[in-house]
Amino acid sequence: MAAHEVSPDDGDTVSEQKKIAVPPEVEDAVKTLLRWAGDDPEREGLVDTPKRVARAWKEYCQGYAEDPAHHLSRVFEEVGGYDEIVLLKDIPFQSHCEHHMAPIIGKAHIAYLPDSWVVGISKLARVLHAYARRLQVQERLTAQVADCIWEHLKPRGVAVVVEATHACMTARGVRTPGVTMTTSRMMGVFREDQRSRKEVLALMGFE
Repeated sequence: MAAHEVSPDDGDTVSEQKKIAVPPEVEDAVKTLLRWAGDDPEREGLVDTPKRVARAWKEYCQGYAEDPAHHLSRVFEEVGGYDEIVLLKDIPFQSHCEHHMAPIIGKAHIAYLPDSWVVGISKLARVLHAYARRLQVQERLTAQVADCIWEHLKPRGVAVVVEATHACMTARGVRTPGVTMTTSRMMGVFREDQRSRKEVLALMGFE
């Protein structure tokens, strides 16, 4: 099988499998969990599962190796006098809750009102993903994204709204599917000025 081909049994490319060495204690921990759940980690279908799970979690949590602020380090001052809202909406993301390590799947809307400069639009999504790829709670994720943009871009205002579903609620516990949690953080003019706040929420599709 060529290095770029996908292994039919686990969805990882061969090259990806070789990149990440799994420590024995991590593999043993997954085996322990499988036994505790009631299965046999030595049966054919689960023999390679501990390594797959370990590598998957390394990928899920790759945000710990990133500095979100780095994505905002390059800015542009030549914007032709533009001084209105910059909005990136419906940014999909995946995270995992720190309480049950269950998936959080949603979308975010990120806006700022520039003062002296702007940043490449993809960088807003990169800031979101850097924080999302850690164990999270949605409230903290929302605040971290907004605070990072506020501190490093120094805009006149920041608005972040996050909508997500939580598997810790939909797949276990109360088991209530179809429920979306919405969190927001407004800073600067979006917090202080009602008209600005209403404008940015309307652009996001909430009014």
